Amino acid sequence: MNRSGDRLKALLHECGLTPSDFAAQRRVTPQHVNNWFKRGIPLARLDELADLFCVQRRWLRSGEGPKHPSSIRRSIAVQPAWEDSPTSLLTPATQFVQVPYQEVRDGRLVSVDNHYLQLPAQALQTLDVIVNNAACLAMPSNNMAPWIPRDAILAIDLSQTQVIDGETYALLHNGTLRVNSLSLGHNGTLCLHSHDRRNYTVERFTPAQRQAQHLQILGWVFHWSHFRQHRPG
Repeated sequence: MNRSGDRLKALLHECGLTPSDFAAQRRVTPQHVNNWFKRGIPLARLDELADLFCVQRRWLRSGEGPKHPSSIRRSIAVQPAWEDSPTSLLTPATQFVQVPYQEVRDGRLVSVDNHYLQLPAQALQTLDVIVNNAACLAMPSNNMAPWIPRDAILAIDLSQTQVIDGETYALLHNGTLRVNSLSLGHNGTLCLHSHDRRNYTVERFTPAQRQAQHLQILGWVFHWSHFRQHRPG
């Protein structure tokens, strides 16, 4: 019997994600996720979800073998390592890297002293994100809910500012932090999309408008996390 759905359910519980939130993030219906719980994860989705949760494909599919890749064995030692190359060899002491928190002050990003988010080094390595180019921010509004809730902690790659249609980016707009999915329209028009399409319309900015309104792409959002707002019952 395919029990990968049980393992998926356990992973969601570990991450504090509800099935409906997870469905929104993966852009599928809640019924799809319920079907995965009951019938198992489709083979076409195994690699995607194994990478997402940083677990072994074989373990996710069958429950056999180690849960996590051998290169990220559990260790008490946590250090801000792997800073120079996304292809560096990982050791137990480099299981996690520390990504600094930043916030917008006076229209620019500044670091928050002694505040870091620990992220799996293997995950950044897989995404070719160099830790020196990474920063953490708080989701500033509700426009991407429920996919990315307000106040969720975002991790962004400051080196990736090239617009790839449909990807999500952090931006500065007249000194205000924003997070939107982006696409490019006619003659270089930048289109800002929100997940909550009912309450937020698509915004379009020509190159001249972007310059006049100081609209700057800060970086690509590659990770987010959040706590539930209420305890059940």
